[in-house]
Amino acid sequence: MGLTKFPNGVSSFGIPLMGDGVPMVWGNVYFVDYRNGDDTWDGKSKETAKKTLSGAYAVATSNNDDLIIIDGDSTVVETAMITWAKNRITVIGANGNRMYGQAAKVSIGSTVAATDIALMQVSGVRNNFIGIKFISDNDVAEGLYTIAEGGEYTTYHNCEFYKSEDLDDAGASEFLHNGDSTQFFNCTFGSSANITGNIRANVLLTATLAGKKCRDSYFENCLFLAKADDTDKVFIYGANATDVERMLTFKGCTFFNNPLSAGTPAAAIAFGAAQTQGAVFCDTNCAVVDVTVMGTTGQNIFVVSQDGSTYATAGLSVAS
Repeated sequence: MGLTKFPNGVSSFGIPLMGDGVPMVWGNVYFVDYRNGDDTWDGKSKETAKKTLSGAYAVATSNNDDLIIIDGDSTVVETAMITWAKNRITVIGANGNRMYGQAAKVSIGSTVAATDIALMQVSGVRNNFIGIKFISDNDVAEGLYTIAEGGEYTTYHNCEFYKSEDLDDAGASEFLHNGDSTQFFNCTFGSSANITGNIRANVLLTATLAGKKCRDSYFENCLFLAKADDTDKVFIYGANATDVERMLTFKGCTFFNNPLSAGTPAAAIAFGAAQTQGAVFCDTNCAVVDVTVMGTTGQNIFVVSQDGSTYATAGLSVAS
């Protein structure tokens, strides 16, 4: 049998296997246990786990294919934004193989620093986040996002993104997406419960991070949830004509507005101006619930179905 670095066995943490019980880990492995850990420890075992994700990130090595495992027993609370500039690190949450309700959670509460624009800002290359719920409860004026993505080839698998503040701020969002070739699989953005005054986007594409924009992005089997306050609510939004570069694709995604909400969003995907540098494509398995249309005509948003029809009856461009 192959050797393993995991004292409790790899299967208990959901680590992918190469065969013969050998985990797909090339670099170092670090553990995060908010309840029992300490950021002064080395993080290399459960018994010497780091307390925070930022503590584990600090000791991880860029371009070494390191792995960080977050315990699912209690929420990891960060006191400042994590600036994720390192490359090729994988972060896995224990007991997180679901679209929402992950056991491993990382959050940021109220802070005072203007630099804390999000729980985490990503600028590194080829990082992976798996089975984690990311939460922002920050009410500092600049803390508009849960994740600010400006990296390259970042992937999110079975992750959830939630922000409890700034519901009525059109410039806020669960996810600021200025990343290059970012890919999402089985992820959930927002919530359909107990949300009032909600007009902001779940995913904001507006080019905000310096020198960054949404380019060649892909969402597969993702949920976008809301309890809208009025028709101004939108799930995917960019303010400018150049916010999407090349491709933004949605495959098998659902845009769901709670039917008990105060309003029906006019469109699931919308822009402040028609896109001139890229296009949005939704495949035949994308759907809207209690939303008037998928997208607005003339904004370079395309929805395809085998018979040429659309899921919503008006305001859509159809690619066939």
